[in-house]
Amino acid sequence: MENECTTEGPSVEEAVDAALEQLGVQQDAVEYEVLEAAAHKVFGMGSERPAKVRVWVKQSHLDSLKEAQEVARDVLGDDFGDGASPNTRADDERSLSDEEIDQVSDTAATALRAILGNFGIEGFSIEEYEGDEGEIILDVVGGDLGLLIGRHGRTLDAIQAVVGAITTHSSGFRYPVVVDVEGYRHRRRQKIEDIARRAADRAAKYNQAVSLRPMTAYERRVVHVALRNDQRVVTGSEGAEPNRQVVVNPK
Repeated sequence: MENECTTEGPSVEEAVDAALEQLGVQQDAVEYEVLEAAAHKVFGMGSERPAKVRVWVKQSHLDSLKEAQEVARDVLGDDFGDGASPNTRADDERSLSDEEIDQVSDTAATALRAILGNFGIEGFSIEEYEGDEGEIILDVVGGDLGLLIGRHGRTLDAIQAVVGAITTHSSGFRYPVVVDVEGYRHRRRQKIEDIARRAADRAAKYNQAVSLRPMTAYERRVVHVALRNDQRVVTGSEGAEPNRQVVVNPK
């Protein structure tokens, strides 16, 4: 997995959000420093400059991932393999061959089956398909699966992080893999998109900012994407984890 990156955004908070999305972790897993603060025009004078931050994954989180990978190695045995060093090639999804994408999908599914086996879950199947943005989606169906979701989907997020780490380690490059349980993420995404659109309607109608409830980095990303083409509003994030929230502002 990528352990560090430098990103920009209209504000420090949004630059950090972009880094979290790129690194595929939650904010409590990283530390960051502000390289440049955002600059905005005053009365039409001066220049606009985005905020720039350097964000890196905490060593404690890397250690936890390493332990998870060792567990996966014990479970998967030779199927896990030594793998290539992560990021040995550019993470350009469009340049990947069908064979490479199939390799990612197969590795991720094998890792997921092993993890579910450790949970003692039986009688399930994994449906594989491509998401709207080209990501690989592994949807677990059948069996008693409530345990896999956890409060606000946090257990599911943790499982996805481990599957992603294993896949990156094994393949040597990073490709987006989403782990779902009986369409939970899909339904959740639709609900969040509805919330985002209603918030945009209120912000535009009453010409005032609308703050949404605290959300995970994934949920905030859904809001930003849902409203990025809405010419009436602009979105931003405020607050610190775990109470970080999206604010929808009228233009």
